[in-house]
Amino acid sequence: MSDSDFNLNDHVYRLLQSEPFFAALSRRIDKKPGNVPTAGVRVNEDGHFEMVYSPAFFAGLTDEQRAGVLVHEFYHLIFEHVTGRLPDALAGVMHSNQPTAEQIRLFKLWNIATDLSINYHIGASKLPENCCIPGGPMFEDMPGDMSAEWYYAKLLKKIEEQNEGNGDGSSGGPGEPDGDSSGTDFDPDNAGQFDSHGEWGKGEASGEEQAAMDIAKERLKEALKDAANEASTRSWGTVSASCRKEIMERITSKVDWRKMLRYFVKTSQRANKRSTPKRLNRRYAYVHPGRKVNRTASIAVSIDQSGSVSDSMLAAFYGELNKLASLATFTVIPFDTEVAEDSVYVWKRGETRKRERVRYGGTDFNPPTEYVNQRNFDGHIVLTDLCAPKPKSSKCQRMWMTTKAYAERPYFKTNERIIAIDDK
Repeated sequence: MSDSDFNLNDHVYRLLQSEPFFAALSRRIDKKPGNVPTAGVRVNEDGHFEMVYSPAFFAGLTDEQRAGVLVHEFYHLIFEHVTGRLPDALAGVMHSNQPTAEQIRLFKLWNIATDLSINYHIGASKLPENCCIPGGPMFEDMPGDMSAEWYYAKLLKKIEEQNEGNGDGSSGGPGEPDGDSSGTDFDPDNAGQFDSHGEWGKGEASGEEQAAMDIAKERLKEALKDAANEASTRSWGTVSASCRKEIMERITSKVDWRKMLRYFVKTSQRANKRSTPKRLNRRYAYVHPGRKVNRTASIAVSIDQSGSVSDSMLAAFYGELNKLASLATFTVIPFDTEVAEDSVYVWKRGETRKRERVRYGGTDFNPPTEYVNQRNFDGHIVLTDLCAPKPKSSKCQRMWMTTKAYAERPYFKTNERIIAIDDK
């Protein structure tokens, strides 16, 4: 078989056998040969992430290096380097027909910075020779486990200090980001970058490209969530604790009550109707008053008041509900192993309330689910520590809200959305 006939898909399973997380993610990323010098990830026009690779490049690597390159490309997706995460100075550069020399220079530094943020977690021995890695040639002064933004800022400072050392604006003089003059001169053109970043930055696009990017982001989030679930039952492989934490933070939704309310209102089936002479009756104009329809979502908010929910967590929940009350009216349902029906009340829009505890028992999600199922609610939000078995199905849309720590380690698995808040 010639180098050009190398098919990466025939080797992926074997290469990632010791990497359950990346193997699970790999199954959700298309891989195809293309006209690239090495490899790279991008978003295609259908809103799917795909990896394009050079068969000849992969054929010339060892199995360990092939696995390392795969993991490297997947880390670019995980860290959102592909979806438009660019420094402000580079906004729009990927969609400019004539980028300036300075933009090209800065984009090259950003590419190196993203590789530095990734390669530390893989190791130079598992990657092609001369890759950029913290502590390696040209980067002796760079610590590991930092973000791409951190490395980018340090590289800018490194070049600035080298230029000052030369006195002529050219590279070649020693310089360290923190003022230390030791280390190898930094030359961006020979920094050991091996993969292609040429199609990044589409996050600043508009129209069809932006739509494809938005779809790809949602698909990637679901793919990461599925891969994390698989890894939690098997093994995370070489994924470090810091990367694991960042992955869990990326797949855990942040609280956005406005978006959530718009979602409930949009899908609401209820309607408040009233007669009004200001609106013409379509059948009997000027004879009978018309009907004005205001579509509103009826939202139930169940608050877990069991003994395992601390007072600080309960206070955090009420803090979020005060934000929600600035936007809508909702029904509050306190519960532990049963619903405290005598304490159910309507929290009207604009009201502010303090934390209130009426129960101290265990936790059972079935009673509040049954309470909501028996009434005409359109949405059900459960505020809890998730420390109880999975409940029966909900007849309306159900979402879960908990703290970041519990969101990362839910007691049960669910396809329903889990929203994390900060209880500090």
